Amino acid sequence: MWASQRAGAVPGSVFALMDAAKERARAAGRAVVDLSIGSSDLSPPEAVLSALRGATRDPGTYRYPLFSDTAPLREAAARYLGRRFGVTVDPQTEVLPLIGAQEGLAHLLLAVTDPGDTLLLPDPGYPPYLGAAAVAGVRVAPLPLREDTGFLPDLDALPQELRPRALLLNYPNNPTSAVVDDAFFPRVAAWCRERGTLLIHDHPYAELTYDDYRAPSALQAGLDGVVELHSLSKTHHMGGFRVGFAAGDAGAIAALARVKGSVDFHPYLGIQRAAALALDLPEALGRQGAAVFQARRDALVPALRDQGWAVAWPQASMYAWARVPGLRDSVAFAVRAAEQTGVALSPGAAFGTQGEGYVRLALVQPPEVLLEAARRLGGVGV
Repeated sequence: MWASQRAGAVPGSVFALMDAAKERARAAGRAVVDLSIGSSDLSPPEAVLSALRGATRDPGTYRYPLFSDTAPLREAAARYLGRRFGVTVDPQTEVLPLIGAQEGLAHLLLAVTDPGDTLLLPDPGYPPYLGAAAVAGVRVAPLPLREDTGFLPDLDALPQELRPRALLLNYPNNPTSAVVDDAFFPRVAAWCRERGTLLIHDHPYAELTYDDYRAPSALQAGLDGVVELHSLSKTHHMGGFRVGFAAGDAGAIAALARVKGSVDFHPYLGIQRAAALALDLPEALGRQGAAVFQARRDALVPALRDQGWAVAWPQASMYAWARVPGLRDSVAFAVRAAEQTGVALSPGAAFGTQGEGYVRLALVQPPEVLLEAARRLGGVGV
């Protein structure tokens, strides 16, 4: 009765089915290994935690944070972008703190689109993207990501008359773990500028990269018509802190600030202090966390291949994206796997029509647990 059209347009989630399947597995006495949620199980750096503890004892942090109070975090973000990507941004006009990148995207779409505008959205893609689009009232044009193209978009295959208001991308990619080279974003940014399209890049896995791979930034293609969303959830293991930042085109950042100014007062000042410190930490500390996930990748991927699954070798992110031979209903398979084995994974169909036939496994358990999970999954029929 009270749900708005916007609320009704937000798609339901198959993850509720997965939660129910996990509960049934527990009720049957099975030990659940949850690989369905991409939340880091590592702890933030001790210096970050110490900064937050100290802030909670400072009464000056208890008030509403104003924009001027966010300067230390904005400046730390600017230093990080300069140090890591060679990108120069003005912390006053081209950086804005977020209460997590997911919040940032929802408000960014409200700030830069009008109802009925077109958003070009990858398929498969992170499910909350669809929810943010529904709340903004935009029309979604799917952008297929296929295995034969390395899960990269083929923009040249799109209709010439298509002029989307915004294009949303995410590399390193969730769910596919696909990565891009340094030439990718300049090509995409040029395509967007020719059409008056805002390029939005969601970049939560910027530092969660393996071997010698280092992820580029969309901002390296220039700030004009480009906004990038950064999160400390994965790279600094601060998911529950809900903190990140947007950087890029000054006009888009100003619009975002105006929308956010009507609904929130920025993150708690203590969390801002912790986040600013995290962004200034030496890169080597971040690489320690990436090494943990790399070791998990090295355990899980060969074990899944031994079961006959087709799994790419991830160079980044915290996921393995696996094609299961003969799989036609990934949701039913994922529910069955949880109920029969206690191993919870994400069905590919949850990420879009192009995800059917695949499953996503998060690298959020130690190697020995992942090996046991792969062994159990081998007994689940398609």
